[in-house]
Amino acid sequence: MHNGVFSCGLQAVRLLKYRVEEFKPMHKTLTTLAVLLSAAFAQQQDPPTPRPIPPGEPPATVTATRNEPTPLEFTSDQLKKVQVPAGFQVKVISTGLGNARMLQVMPDGSIYLTRRSSGDVLLLKDQNGDGMIDSTERKQVAQNLSQAHGIAEKDGKLYIAADTTIWVASILSDGTLTIPRVFASDFPDGGQHSARTLHWGSDGYLYASIGSPNNDTPVPNPESATLVKISPDGKSREVFARGLRHTIGFGWHPQTGILWGFDQGSDWHGDNIPPEELNRLERGKNYGWPFCYGDRIPDPYVNVGNIPGKITKEEYCKATEASTLNYTAHAAAINMIFYTGTQFPAEFKNDAFVAFRGSWNRNEPSGYELARVHFDAMGVPVSITPFMTGFVFKDGDVWKQFARLAGVAQYTDGSLLVTDDQSGVLLQISYTGGVQ
Repeated sequence: MHNGVFSCGLQAVRLLKYRVEEFKPMHKTLTTLAVLLSAAFAQQQDPPTPRPIPPGEPPATVTATRNEPTPLEFTSDQLKKVQVPAGFQVKVISTGLGNARMLQVMPDGSIYLTRRSSGDVLLLKDQNGDGMIDSTERKQVAQNLSQAHGIAEKDGKLYIAADTTIWVASILSDGTLTIPRVFASDFPDGGQHSARTLHWGSDGYLYASIGSPNNDTPVPNPESATLVKISPDGKSREVFARGLRHTIGFGWHPQTGILWGFDQGSDWHGDNIPPEELNRLERGKNYGWPFCYGDRIPDPYVNVGNIPGKITKEEYCKATEASTLNYTAHAAAINMIFYTGTQFPAEFKNDAFVAFRGSWNRNEPSGYELARVHFDAMGVPVSITPFMTGFVFKDGDVWKQFARLAGVAQYTDGSLLVTDDQSGVLLQISYTGGVQ
């Protein structure tokens, strides 16, 4: 019996020793956990690291005016008010075109015209050679393209920029189109600036303007307020330049190959700021909107708290690109082309023509005109001057207008074509040297 008790005691001692050895790793783990918890608790007692806050700014008061000139129909009597330089003449070659926007002129003289409000494309052609395009000489060749606006041709295909999609269709032998298919999609919602323009670059890539969806506030989508470069197959794209509120008019100088664009400045910041800007557009550059304008000038009416990095506007603006030339605020540049024809005098060769649709929030209206950007012999822009004017005028105390210019294109004979998207008129500007 004593031997049995002794045996049981020995087994108990061995079991206890085993349990103690088994507990050692757990004890070590618990000890480590206790140390970590103690450290974490200690960290919680430390004061939080201060986060950056926006720098302060002095108050800024703005006087803003909503002034929309009374719209009138474009009649033959109104046409008499239109002014162009000596030696030039303007005539209406087509009417009843609706919300006529951008133009694509083909080598045979046919013209593709986008109509944003109806979401379609018309084909226009002077079939009988009388210099006019009547209702029997135009037809709808594409439809159901929401907010169709920008248009460009390459290798027998027509590319059409709608709101969030770029479409492509093949051009058939009679000028009609195949059913458009998606070329590129999922662009940001346009909001306030849903009109897109398109141009093919000499590098074989398609460039598209993507306006800001609002007036003067940055948005998370990295493609908003940019110029986007799209691969030839439409499958990939990159932001080429940013900080551009609405650079809807852009193109390459024929002599230098440099890309230039006209940006529309923010509204409700007063009569004279920000100006409309002509920018030299380069890959990877930031052009300042909405915090800066002109020569990197901080805009006093934009909330500094929206600046990335919580830095001052002055610091932010120093890292942006300055404009090359400025024009009257709120004139609303909507299209720009370079003149390469021979009909106009030689001094106009390689200059740009810009359609300004016109202001609605300026005490004295600006825009409502076609302007000329003069480039010197080295391809540097040196001045911006009105070229075709007279569409807006003061009648007593009331401002009135009879055209909202939109598209501008060079015709096959070297004349210029300009659309009015208010009355649906197509204008032609020719140089006659004074001979009518």
